[in-house]
Amino acid sequence: MWRYAPSDATTATEVAAPAPSSSSAAPSASSSGSSSDSAPAGGSKVVAGSTVNTEKGPVQVEVTYEDDKIASVRMLQQPNHPQTTAAVPKLIAETLQAQSADIDTVSGATVTSDGYRESLQAAIDAKAA
Repeated sequence: MWRYAPSDATTATEVAAPAPSSSSAAPSASSSGSSSDSAPAGGSKVVAGSTVNTEKGPVQVEVTYEDDKIASVRMLQQPNHPQTTAAVPKLIAETLQAQSADIDTVSGATVTSDGYRESLQAAIDAKAA
């Protein structure tokens, strides 16, 4: 008999929004190694959402804003699970399109989707504060 044993390990995923075509060679600031709530040059701001502990593992996002638009979302923590790995790019793509946490749940990854939205909303709220 095979039994599912969730992993405690986490992985990270990041997807950036495509650069606007009207942009004039703005410097691309890498946020690797930066702390949350940092403000790189060019109107960018990086905000980490809260860590949401789900039954599959912790979920935490980091949002990079260019002015008031969500430019990219990076997973700081996510469950190491096949459904999560498949769902994260979809969640991030929907976030970039919606520019909010008002996104659909990914089928088969309900728990991760809920944790993602909660952490994302915390990051959005933190930026507004």
